Amino acid sequence: MLDALPDLVNANPALVRRGRWTHAVCLIEIGDQGWLLQIEGGKITVQRETWQVSNWDFAIRGPEEAWTKFWSEMPPPMHHDLHALVRTGKFHLEGDIDLMLANMLYLKLMLETLRGRV
Repeated sequence: MLDALPDLVNANPALVRRGRWTHAVCLIEIGDQGWLLQIEGGKITVQRETWQVSNWDFAIRGPEEAWTKFWSEMPPPMHHDLHALVRTGKFHLEGDIDLMLANMLYLKLMLETLRGRV
């Protein structure tokens, strides 16, 4: 599901510049499937999580239905933003929340690049 993300993010100079100070591993959990996003200086690589125990700095977990709505071309109310999904209890955040919040705008813009493509 996230296979297209590196091409979209790494080809966007403004987005790479926005994340140039970001160095982290983010776990994105879509239902029961995990994806590890390695972020180095605003560029990313993505791989499926193959082990239940992985090394990551922070995680964003949510059901597949919520992610699908988030990535729709015109997300419905309360599915348009990561904060809204956390506030409604659909997404859960774990790990180094300070690191995640320090880079939240970059993370949100990065994940939104999939809108209308999933």
